[in-house]
Amino acid sequence: MANYLTFDINGVEPEFGAPDADRVLAGEPEFKTWNLEEADGGVYSGIWEASPGKWRIVYDEWEYFSVLSGYSIVTEDGGDAVHLQAGDRMILRPGFKGTWEVVETTRKDYVIRL
Repeated sequence: MANYLTFDINGVEPEFGAPDADRVLAGEPEFKTWNLEEADGGVYSGIWEASPGKWRIVYDEWEYFSVLSGYSIVTEDGGDAVHLQAGDRMILRPGFKGTWEVVETTRKDYVIRL
């Protein structure tokens, strides 16, 4: 087994999901997630895609991501909206509370640490 991982989703079956109904603020967003790594210590990585909509998010985990395509707006409660497009990167820290709005179907790669 190699000690590296590429973010190649060819042949990886996505998991399908959606935000909990009580968190949805607009639209009918749906998710596809290609989990590529579940490492010891609660580290996860993969590719995530969401269709348009807006929902509440609450983070207990730490996440770094890079937007691969689409357009989203992430807004922390009481903070300014952050507009995200391909090439933009962000870290969401534990305790983050706010909204995620997908304006155009958005795909990102991510690394999460619980």
